[in-house]
Amino acid sequence: MSRYRGPRLRIVRRLGELPGLTRKNPRRAYQPGQHGQARKKRSEYAIRLEEKQKLRFNYGVSEKQLVGYVRKARRATGSTGQALLQLLEMRLDNTVFRLGMAGTISGARQLVNHGHVTINGRVVDIPSYQCRPGDVIGVKDKDASRQLVQRNMEYPGLANLPSHLEFDKNALVGKVNGVVEREWIALTINELLVVEYYSRKV
Repeated sequence: MSRYRGPRLRIVRRLGELPGLTRKNPRRAYQPGQHGQARKKRSEYAIRLEEKQKLRFNYGVSEKQLVGYVRKARRATGSTGQALLQLLEMRLDNTVFRLGMAGTISGARQLVNHGHVTINGRVVDIPSYQCRPGDVIGVKDKDASRQLVQRNMEYPGLANLPSHLEFDKNALVGKVNGVVEREWIALTINELLVVEYYSRKV
């Protein structure tokens, strides 16, 4: 199973803040487990692995999916790390989350899977769908769908809307105007370490 269903705050304590995984803040600042408070010297491999795990848990993708995104990013022009982040940010579930329709990326994935989200007027239930500039993201024209999204919008995951998106809260319609820029990516990560981690594996 690719989806993580375990305790989320445990992951946040180990890897740091992950806005797409949970809105809760841990009460303890140190790592979970018996030796969480002991300062351990981490190897370079461990540091790269942690950066890779941040991507996996924040965006809710499996290892196999992430390897596929790394391969795609390698074929793209420009920085591989930036292309990788853009591919993950332009997923439909993440775009729905960034529009404020859901509190977390997993919540947004559920909205998409259950057929509440439309793209250009058609229902799309594939969370990994790559949004393109010009796509119009809306809510299915049913009272239940609209009420669900309106409830979610009372407690959005992130306060600021990225510059590549626009959203009409009354009509519940968002539009993708371009590709996300690096400074609007909410996750604190060194993407070059992720590329280095996969350099020997992919």
